[in-house]
Amino acid sequence: MFAVLRRPGVLALLTLNVLSRIAPAGAGVLIVVHTHALTGSYAAAGAVAAASALSLALAAPLLGGIVDRRGQTGVLVVSGAVSGGAFLALALLPSTAPTVAIAAVAAVAGGSQPPLGACLRTLWPDLLDHDEDAVDAAFSLEAAVLELTYIAGPLGFLTLAALASSRVSVGVLGALVVVGTIAFALRPESRAWRPHDHGEDAARAARSALAAPGVRMVVAVMAMVGVLVAAVEVAVAAASHDAGAAGATGPLLALWGVGSLVGGVLAARTGGVRNVPLLLVALAVSHGALALGATTPVLLGAILVVAGAFIAPTFGAMSALTGRVAPPGTATEAFAWTTTALGAGVAAGAAIAGVVVDAAGPAAAFAAAGALTLPAAAVAVVYAPHARAPLPAG
Repeated sequence: MFAVLRRPGVLALLTLNVLSRIAPAGAGVLIVVHTHALTGSYAAAGAVAAASALSLALAAPLLGGIVDRRGQTGVLVVSGAVSGGAFLALALLPSTAPTVAIAAVAAVAGGSQPPLGACLRTLWPDLLDHDEDAVDAAFSLEAAVLELTYIAGPLGFLTLAALASSRVSVGVLGALVVVGTIAFALRPESRAWRPHDHGEDAARAARSALAAPGVRMVVAVMAMVGVLVAAVEVAVAAASHDAGAAGATGPLLALWGVGSLVGGVLAARTGGVRNVPLLLVALAVSHGALALGATTPVLLGAILVVAGAFIAPTFGAMSALTGRVAPPGTATEAFAWTTTALGAGVAAGAAIAGVVVDAAGPAAAFAAAGALTLPAAAVAVVYAPHARAPLPAG
């Protein structure tokens, strides 16, 4: 299962990339906390966080496209410096700063966020000699280990904010964005990567990864998965509150992450590209089943562990599929589009779940999350032949 980690450079590259992504993983919730500390308004905090997230979603494919044309090193160094600098500026803003100014700085920080994930995924095929099984295992392991960033990022930076201040925490986050991004950019695998020349036809196709039907399929599926993720987060918080255990929200979501981590590690045994439709069905059904535990935190936690076990395998399989269906010369942009799609789905899912919870309660929101994800499996079935396509030669 972990044989792929013994390939030259794989373990060091994966470890450094994941460590470099801890800071961005904690940025969203820290922006909310810091903006509230500056303004005293959760409405302002939500607006600033939304500005950062929207900027990230819009800019990610653009940065990915530049990487595909120019290489990784320059894009990573510049974007890391700009994003880290923006976070440092955010930390230095006075408490009298207007919300629009805070939002503008946060938008720069989000829009210039280095495409570390997309760059790593672009490297796997070359680094692993286009061995499909090894590449699939790498995607699965990355998706699993990435769960640690979603735990360590928010927990670490919020703890620092509580012990020192949100200013200190945001400043440290900005510094780590710069250091982590540059450290990854200096890795020989990243510096040596160059866009592949696949001829005039590929150059025309490379104008946008979305020119490929397969990439559009992945984007649609990831948007639906994003809806599920956000809807479950909202419904878990609502269920905990209704059960008189609001403090259980964090531990319950942590159990969800643990399930995802375990599922991702196990999925590394088999890859999963060919299992995408089945994974999506399992993802939808298992999360719909959370409705059964909506009134009992203990039962809800148990089901969350099981449901979470399908998250990292799904993400890993979708990443592998993205690499297969992206036109030559557009892989980084294609991976970046999945980030945009997931972000758009998260925004929609949070809004939908909020309405459903208010109207019918958390159980209905869990059921809706599962039901809204089932069409993703149908979409994936249509493109099943793409899952069996070989990796392009380097």
